Amino acid sequence: MILAHLDLDAFFAAVEEIEQPELKRVPLVVGGDPRGRGVVATANYVARGFGIRSAMSCAEALRRCPQAVFVRPRGQLYREYSRAVWQTIRGVTPTVEQVGIDEGYLDIGEVSGDDWLEARKVAEAVQASVRAATSLSCSLGVAPSKVVAKVASDRRKPGGLTVVRAGSEASFLAPLDVRLLPGVGPKAEARLATAGVATIGALAELSDEQLKALVPGKWGRLMRDRARGIDPRVLEGPAEAVSISQEETFERDVADRDALHAELRRMAERVSELLRRDGRCARTVTTKLRYPDFSIRSRSQTLSAGIDDADTIGELACALLDRALQQRPDALRLVGVGVSGLEPFQQLSLV
Repeated sequence: MILAHLDLDAFFAAVEEIEQPELKRVPLVVGGDPRGRGVVATANYVARGFGIRSAMSCAEALRRCPQAVFVRPRGQLYREYSRAVWQTIRGVTPTVEQVGIDEGYLDIGEVSGDDWLEARKVAEAVQASVRAATSLSCSLGVAPSKVVAKVASDRRKPGGLTVVRAGSEASFLAPLDVRLLPGVGPKAEARLATAGVATIGALAELSDEQLKALVPGKWGRLMRDRARGIDPRVLEGPAEAVSISQEETFERDVADRDALHAELRRMAERVSELLRRDGRCARTVTTKLRYPDFSIRSRSQTLSAGIDDADTIGELACALLDRALQQRPDALRLVGVGVSGLEPFQQLSLV
């Protein structure tokens, strides 16, 4: 089996650079208002040179780089580019597992016939096709397993390609920092550090007793297997969604009822679009509210028949919002619209 992990390089920022070429040479941050509580969604590689990283507060990003240019995320635009990317990839290697808007796994062996020289050519063809279709660059890791491919894709960014052949997984992983192994979070990293386990290779060499003392249970054994390059997971096809939703977090709390209604109707349009694309309708509409203290409330209504039109979804979502605000009429940090109880759309017969 030969798999690849693909990661679009600084995706949101790269899209903004395509749309606004003058941004290519400046420190670019895609995120919220640096004067508010926004966070960095991503930054281009110029900005990363100043130590700016995803999930950092925009205020901190501005402190590190006062000349940075901040732009608000444009989700719909990024989704359009993402769809173009994955459509292009499927033209090279049909079996893919998309795990995010900007990353996923590819079955390279399906096309290369499990020939490693051919696998490299397929990976290069994927990179060239994505660039030709969208002007975006992507980094790929090619390996016998998901975990090794994931680590490998991050080794030569941006636009790199790293191939780890069967039998060399453990030696490839061994010298790398243990935090680079997928699944090793801050708590596990801290526990391992207390025992002097700083590299993936050191984790792979732990005995059962040592491992149990540091990371007890199945998770510890799973981590050690992955440190040895052992990962039996295969590509998974997309699961059929049981719900569809959209939500928006505001830069500043919003109390204006008309503004909240307008936002809900906008999201209802997108939910309706997704329903119709899949040929489905929904029987339950849900409105989600998050308050400044991060508490969440939701209100739902179930109908006797499925719906898919934006106007009806929007009207119900607004009514549910009003109902919730009657009980707690505070400003909101976030609102969302979701539908569930999905079923195939049935066209009514007139005969």
